[in-house]
Amino acid sequence: MRILVTGGTGYLGRELVARGCRCVSRSTGLDVRDEEAVRRALGGADAVVHTAYFQDGPEAWSTNVDGSRVVARAARGLRLVHLSTDVVFGGAKGVPYLEDDPLDPVTDYGRSKAAAEAEVEREHPGALIVRTSLIYGGADPSKHELAARDPANTFYTDEIRSPVQVGELADRLLDLLETDLSGPLHLAGADAVSRHEFAELIAREPRRGAPAPPGRPKNCALASTRVPALRGVRAILGEA
Repeated sequence: MRILVTGGTGYLGRELVARGCRCVSRSTGLDVRDEEAVRRALGGADAVVHTAYFQDGPEAWSTNVDGSRVVARAARGLRLVHLSTDVVFGGAKGVPYLEDDPLDPVTDYGRSKAAAEAEVEREHPGALIVRTSLIYGGADPSKHELAARDPANTFYTDEIRSPVQVGELADRLLDLLETDLSGPLHLAGADAVSRHEFAELIAREPRRGAPAPPGRPKNCALASTRVPALRGVRAILGEA
């Protein structure tokens, strides 16, 4: 299968490229909002993994929403896996979210990714929308690992996530390309941990903790009901 990865120079994208996928990204000259350029880039591909996004900044909404719409439209007839996030949920449910729970984001980034999901579903009904969580454990440290190594930082004790090791996530995404699954699917680690615990697991020493300020998503742990969850962060970092 000839697989194209958008955002191929990003943290997850690099893992997919290392496994033989072809990379396109802003740094290689592709703007995912440019439909003609995206169609050219998809020439010869059998499948697309759409990872390109901005978390914030003036181009975040248009890249995340308009770019996802363009990629989904251009990928009609191809297998499409679209990467989304746990923060399409607001975190007030109190228990892990299921794939069919209503979206209720509380941040601009979460709202952009929720809107992107809607665009993908409309433009490419057969697409698989994979929601995942905090990604770590690559050849280079993730932003979460870099933050955890700084003892001056404070980490939220009531913001719960399902961290996922990037190599295991990449492997499972490639497996999912071989299936006919579509719609939302949760793919994250089996352990629901606070950002504070996550930082301490990475740092292997105590870190400062505090409650999250208002406006932050709280318990966004994901229940993986359609496929098995990936290994939990406690198991992985405990082995390390």
